[in-house]
Amino acid sequence: MKPILVLIGCLSLALAGCGGAPSNANNAVAAPEPANTAPAVSQFASITDANAALTEGKRLLDENQTETAIEALKRAVEIDPDLAEGYFQLGVAYALLEMQNEQSGKVTEPVSNSNSKETVKKSKSDKAFEDAVKAYKKWIAKNPKDDNAYYYLGRTYAKLMQDDDAEEAFQEAVKLKPEDSEYQTELGAILIKLAQYHEAIKPLKKAIELDGSNGRAVDLLEDAEAGKKRVDYVSNKNSNTTVPGKGSSSNSNSNTSTGSNSNSSTPQSPTSTKPPEGNSKPKKPEPEPKGKKGDPKEDRPRMVPEKPKSKG
Repeated sequence: MKPILVLIGCLSLALAGCGGAPSNANNAVAAPEPANTAPAVSQFASITDANAALTEGKRLLDENQTETAIEALKRAVEIDPDLAEGYFQLGVAYALLEMQNEQSGKVTEPVSNSNSKETVKKSKSDKAFEDAVKAYKKWIAKNPKDDNAYYYLGRTYAKLMQDDDAEEAFQEAVKLKPEDSEYQTELGAILIKLAQYHEAIKPLKKAIELDGSNGRAVDLLEDAEAGKKRVDYVSNKNSNTTVPGKGSSSNSNSNTSTGSNSNSSTPQSPTSTKPPEGNSKPKKPEPEPKGKKGDPKEDRPRMVPEKPKSKG
């Protein structure tokens, strides 16, 4: 009996797959792997010093590793939210990436401003530069003699196309440190952009005087002098044509306005051949009296016959 029982037990185990559960290779479905919901860890997460992250981001920018530089710079402002240069360099990096995407046909997702009633979309570079302006202003409020902060504030405004504010910041930088060739160059550049060519010449000449190898200042000075010539030419041309009594145009205007219309009430010029006799209409010619045509007037018969003289 025991061998039979053992045989039955083995058959049962075989039917059960020798594992205690039915086995069907065709219908078996592999269990899905658990989804990785944890956020990606930045390769710069181990950096705890904001300036170290900033230095690394600038190095990567110089090596054209733009996307990696962005991660390093984001880490820098994450560690120190008041790090103005971190925001500025982040704006530069985003601007480079946006330009690369535009050239390759990729769409750059803008940043939405949820605080506004209307949805305002800005580029990531503009958002970073705006954060840089806030950080620089905050720093300058505590350090009003920091010429470098004014210089970078001016550059940030220039990136945002706020040229008037940029000029004001560069003026402050030059006032605090007039012997800096780069400060003078940036001031001249923004003045040219504002079409203030006369004013731009002085700082650009100063920049070249401080650094003779400043090729950018040399080029900008040529632009400023050319712009000054254009402005002076237009100004002189307008002054010659608008001042009465000077130039051919004023004479021609006086000739055309005084004697071209004979029906006007204004006196005609001396060149007119038949000056008007006034505003009165010409009299109608008197009817020629009856009689022999061609007779002298005094010999013509009177219109009213005289009464016959009485006899006696």
